Amino acid sequence: MTKAHYDLCVIGGGINGAGIARDAAGRGLKVLLVEAQDLGGGTSSKSTKLIHGGLRYLEYFQFGMVRHALQEREALLRLAPHIIWPMDFVLPHNDAQRPAWLIRVGLFLYDHLAKRQYLKGSKMLRFDGGARSVLKKHYEVGFQYSDCWVEDARLVVLNAMAAAEKGAEILTHTECVGLHEERGVWHVALEGGRDVTAARVVNAAGPWVSKMLHESGLKADVATPAARLVKGSHIITKRLYDGDEAYILQQSDKRICFVIPYEGEYTLIGTTEEDYEGDPRDAGLSDAELKYLIKAYNGAFKKQIKRDDVIWSYSGVRPLFTEGGREGDATSASRDYKLHLHREFDAPLLSVFGGKLTTYRVLAQDAVNRLLHLDNAYAPPWTANEVLPGGDIKDANFEAFLVQQKSRYDFLVESLVVRYARGYGTRMDVFLKGAKSVKDLGQFFGDDVYQAEIDYLVQHEFVRDAEDIFWRRTKLGLHVSDKTIKKVEAYLNAIGD
Repeated sequence: MTKAHYDLCVIGGGINGAGIARDAAGRGLKVLLVEAQDLGGGTSSKSTKLIHGGLRYLEYFQFGMVRHALQEREALLRLAPHIIWPMDFVLPHNDAQRPAWLIRVGLFLYDHLAKRQYLKGSKMLRFDGGARSVLKKHYEVGFQYSDCWVEDARLVVLNAMAAAEKGAEILTHTECVGLHEERGVWHVALEGGRDVTAARVVNAAGPWVSKMLHESGLKADVATPAARLVKGSHIITKRLYDGDEAYILQQSDKRICFVIPYEGEYTLIGTTEEDYEGDPRDAGLSDAELKYLIKAYNGAFKKQIKRDDVIWSYSGVRPLFTEGGREGDATSASRDYKLHLHREFDAPLLSVFGGKLTTYRVLAQDAVNRLLHLDNAYAPPWTANEVLPGGDIKDANFEAFLVQQKSRYDFLVESLVVRYARGYGTRMDVFLKGAKSVKDLGQFFGDDVYQAEIDYLVQHEFVRDAEDIFWRRTKLGLHVSDKTIKKVEAYLNAIGD
């Protein structure tokens, strides 16, 4: 049989790989994306879940990166208003931390480095009781600014869905087990014995980017960046305070720690930064990280927490890039990205190092621009102006959309309409089409989980097992019973037979 041939093979189904696949497919390329496990199953689903400029990177004079991130913050808010929304951040301050004048300068730059349409500017606060009495008394003043929350794993999936709708083939749970070039064509060996060829390859394997090259016998040249693996861990507790605002806590080691309302009933605290060795899939919360996060929170809030209050944690490994050795600490290492073209091959091979969730669209656009330019081809960039699946909400006004959906599906409990609207945007109409009562949603698994949603996730969102559903497509794993999960597992096994 003739091997399937693609214009582009993307290795890695994290946010960068999915973004590149979407961009390339929309420019007319025949695209294959291969992911060893689930979409966003690595670093991209284990972030602090923010679309932000990166206020603290101004301190390291990374003005260009912050500016681009601030521009993307507004753009992504337009493209996916169902899974991305504004959030207010409170930065408590005292004299033992960075001087107030430095923070004012930083926030002024943050407000003005890029045009703002949806987000508020910063302001100074005085903590004189009221809603912010949750803080310890040594905090008398602080600052407030706005950034955005994002459902990170859903952002990956929506990009993969958009790529598929543009003609890309998405293969999950399919590892690339070999890569070599013959006569200007890449031969890609896939798990399960399938082999394909491609005119171009993008190595977007995230923390496995260097391993992919090494195991394929593709020697890195002296100009190839090194992937510096940095682990970040987060802990989840029951909700620790009322209100929708998040807190950003300055630490004595110059790091910052976020405390963020999470999934309605919980609080998210993170992140840490430490160099990591080993398989990124084995990364977990260390005892030192646990102590660090508890200390960071307890240093600022009246209500104290201890180990027993932590009900869940997650750890992700970020592939930062370094050139010329591992200089500096993980905190000051750049969060920008590097696209490296391996010039020793006749067929283009592009490896992606570093990057931030916020700037994935720009990274993808730059990658596809570069690949097309090599062939003297041109197709105009397009992703800045086309919404992601479910994001076609009038004027990006989610609140008005939610009111409309509550009226349209008045047979559903309000909390379920909110969850559907937040998770799926206008695509909720796909699996609710024609429904007049909950009986029309098919099998009931418990905890407001119905067959209609599960079928949609399997048919449209590349779901293979219950973990994909309960921990990445949604965070229902925090809310539902083991009984509900087991019923869904049994249903998936039945329809998979």
